[in-house]
Amino acid sequence: MALHSDFDVVGDVLIVRLSGELDHHETEALRDIWKDMIYNNPIKHVILNLEQVSFMDSSGLGVVLGRYKEVIQLGGEMMVCSVSPPIQRLFEMSGLFKIVRKAENERYALEALGVAS
Repeated sequence: MALHSDFDVVGDVLIVRLSGELDHHETEALRDIWKDMIYNNPIKHVILNLEQVSFMDSSGLGVVLGRYKEVIQLGGEMMVCSVSPPIQRLFEMSGLFKIVRKAENERYALEALGVAS
C-alpha cells in the first residue's frame, strides 16, 4: 500500500496527515514535500497525525526525526496524535516519545500548542 499525505496549515501549525505505509520507498518524496511546507509557510509547530499509518520502518522514523529537528530549530514543537498500537510501540522502542509529545487527536494537539481550531 502506498503512502498518502495531506498537509493543512492552521495558524503557525502544520498538520501532517499520513495514511498507508511509510517505508524507504516513500521517504524521499515525503521529506521533500514536508520540508517545502515548513519553509514556504509561517510554520512554527507540527502535528503529525498517524491514525491511518499501517506500517513504518526505520527510514520513516528518520523522516519524522529530521523534521522534528527542523521544527526545534524554528523554536517550535512537534506533536503526534491518533497513533495506532503498532506505530505507538515503534515510537516507544525508538525513544521518540522521549522528545515528541503525544496527543489523543488533532484537536487536543492544537489546544496543547495554544492554537484554537
